Parts: sequence; C-alpha cells; structure tokens
Amino acid sequence: MPGPKTWQLMAGAAAVGLAVAAGAVATAGPWDSGQRTAERDKAAAGHRTGGAHHLGAPPAPAPAPSARGVLTALSAPASAPADTALDQVLGPLLAAPGLGPQPAAAVYDTATGKQLYGQRADTAMTPASTVKIATAVAALSALGPDHRIPTTVVAPATGNLLTLVGGGDPTLGKDGLRALADATARALRTRGFTDAALAYDLSRYTGPELHPIGPNENIAPVVALMTDEGRLDGSDSGPAPRTGDPAGDTARTFASLLRERGITLTAPPGPGKAPQGATELARTLSAPLSDLVERMLTNSDNDLAEALARQTAVAARIPADFGGAAKAVADRLAALGLPQAATAHFADGSGLSRENRVSAQLLTLLLARAADPAHPELRPVLTGLPVAGFTGTLRGRYGAASSGTGLVRAKTGTLSGVNALAGTVVDADGHLLAFAFLAADTPGPDPAQRALDRLADQLARCGCHTATPAS
Repeated sequence: MPGPKTWQLMAGAAAVGLAVAAGAVATAGPWDSGQRTAERDKAAAGHRTGGAHHLGAPPAPAPAPSARGVLTALSAPASAPADTALDQVLGPLLAAPGLGPQPAAAVYDTATGKQLYGQRADTAMTPASTVKIATAVAALSALGPDHRIPTTVVAPATGNLLTLVGGGDPTLGKDGLRALADATARALRTRGFTDAALAYDLSRYTGPELHPIGPNENIAPVVALMTDEGRLDGSDSGPAPRTGDPAGDTARTFASLLRERGITLTAPPGPGKAPQGATELARTLSAPLSDLVERMLTNSDNDLAEALARQTAVAARIPADFGGAAKAVADRLAALGLPQAATAHFADGSGLSRENRVSAQLLTLLLARAADPAHPELRPVLTGLPVAGFTGTLRGRYGAASSGTGLVRAKTGTLSGVNALAGTVVDADGHLLAFAFLAADTPGPDPAQRALDRLADQLARCGCHTATPAS
C-alpha cells in the first residue's frame, strides 16, 4: 500500500484531472487502492437486474452532466470525418515504428459522442487486455454493480453431509473461509452434530478449466471455487505461481478450519454435487461487482476477468465455459445497441487469447457508454481505469514532465507483438475524450508503450478539437 503522502498525491492529481472534465465522472473521494469509493457507491445504485445477491438500495446517482448526447451520437456513421487539427497531431505519432505497420486509432468526445479522429477505427484487431473493458461492460450490464458472488455450504435438511458450493468468486480469501467455517460449525452443533462429511461442488462452471494458453503464471485454472486466485506467493496482483488444484486446496483449507472449530471430518474432502433440496447452512459473499470490476481493470486481473465473463454467462443461462462466456459478452454488448459489437469476436474475457478481435471504435464507444447518464451502472468501467503515473498498470508509465500524468486513465494491453491503450483523457480545453489505440506486429513492448503514451499525452496537451456539448 502507498504511504500517506503518495496516497494524497494520487487522490489530488486524479481528482484535478477529472474535475477539468466538467463532471463526466463525479470526482468525489476518498481513494481506496486506486479506486474512488464515492463513485463506486453511486454506480452501485444503478440497475439491479440478474443478480441473486444485492446490497441495500442507496439513492440513485446523479447523471454524468457532460455526457448528454452520447446515446444519440453512438448511432452515427463509423466514417465520421476526423478533426483536421487532431489529424495533424496524431497522424505523425501513429507512424512511429514502435506501433508496427498498421495501427488503429479512434478518439471520441464523451459529451457529444462525436468521433473526432479515426484511423482504421473500424478494423477488428487483437486487443490484448483492453478486451477487459468489454468484459466489464457486459458483466455490469447483465448483473448490476451491486451483485455479489456467493460461496455457500449446504446440507440435507437434517443431516451432516456438507457440500462447499463454489459460486465463482476468485477473490475468496482466508477471512471469508473462516467466517464460513464459523457459521457452518454453529449450524452443525445446532443440529446436534460435531462430525461431518465434506464434498465440494464446482458445477457452477463447465468445460475446460485451463485457459487455452495452458498453465501460466498469469492465470489460475478457471474453476468455481478457489482462494486468493490460486496464488501461492501471497501476492494480490500480477503474475504469480499458481496451484494446479485451486478447488481442492480451498476445500482442504476449509476442512482444516472446521477441525479447528471442533468438527471431526469422517474423510478427506472430495468433489461432489450438492444434493437437490439441500438447506443452506452458511454463506460468504464477494465484494460488490463494482469493486471487482475496478480491481480487474486497475490491476489487469485475468482471473477476475474470466470469472466475470462466466458470471455473465450464468446470468444469461448458458454454459459458463470459455465459449459460453464469450457469447454472453458479445450478446450483452449487442443488447446495449452498439452495432460495432457484431464485427467483434470474443474468445475469452481476459484478453490472453490472440483470437479476440475488437475495433478501436468499439472500445471508445464502450467507454462513452460508461459515461452516459442513462447507464450509471457502467460507471465503474471509468473509475477502475489505471491513472497515468499513479495506479495499476500505468503506475510506472508517464512521469512528472508528462501532460498525461493524472489526466490519462487507460486500460493497457500487452501480448508479444501486440500493444494497446484505451481509456479517457482530459484535453487542454477540459473535454473528456475517449480513445483507443491498437497496434500489431510491434517490435517490442518498450517502444510500443512509449509510442502509445505519447499519443495519449498529446491528447492531454491538445485543445484542438471542434466538438461542443449538445444542447
């Protein structure tokens, strides 16, 4: 965690940047690990569809005042002319060798939805981790920002045959397991038992557990029951050694916690399906979906991304495997009225797959939709974006001399030969712009990232577009 002075600097720089944006996202603090908790709470008051477990209903958030014309403008033709000044500024930067032979770019004014600049904007390209923007929009749209993912313990109405049922929360931690064990032990004693049998149910998800990239420090096996994302080194973000059996490890830890509470287990825990009609003895819930989305975007969390894509599939009542999750994300974007979603192809929720295809235009329209006052439930997509020079995957990029520091908020994307940056930036005139830059066949991550950062930095410097808010 950053020290107090760093925390204050992070809060101040980002708050100043977004205040200049004329309120497209409310700038209330405080910050919590790179996230604005006040914005999170406002977003959580939006749509509450599809989720089985919700928080109370706080007052509905006020609309984002600078995003008045987005809904109408999103249906504008993809071939909207580029602003001449932006063409002169961005064109030479897009020709940088670090961006490969054919980069793509799109820039939108979030207040009007007007496309200010486009170069190959509607060309579907490999987005790498910027596809997490689509995953976030789909999950929030399907489930609502206050949805929580449950992990439960069930048993037959009068018995002591326990089943630990995974709901798909990869962030389940030791504290949650301890609380679950406390409640389970109490319930068993109320029934007159101090012994039990334990199974664990993974049926919430189907299909292969391993991502197609195979065993990898960037992602654990995708299962409905795990603790701390299967990490073995105590970390909470970034690459890490992973267990090959996150569900079994979690069940064995839970069994040990029950024993510590005086419950004797008749056998080691094993996989099994919860019996029909079983009674719930205990439950623990994840943080609200708004928090999970912010964490996913800030840290580029692949485990959370795959989990949220599967939660979207569960909400759609289709198989929660890689294919079903990809279909659910595509269907939710289409339901939002974004015609560009039809040309996209989703292969996973995290962007680790090279089979994903998304256009720069679609990414900018998703960001613009997240700023739309008609969709406050999508606001965590904006509040979760890393802040240039301060948080998440942009903490080590930009710098004190950069115009984009504190003003650029963007999701990064990096695969071998693929680099991307998509987010928002406040320009010199105080307009909040949504942008996306995608590059393929790049010579390496360092020159590509420097070129991408220069593009966003130039948008922060520029006051050269002609868009004005709709009346």
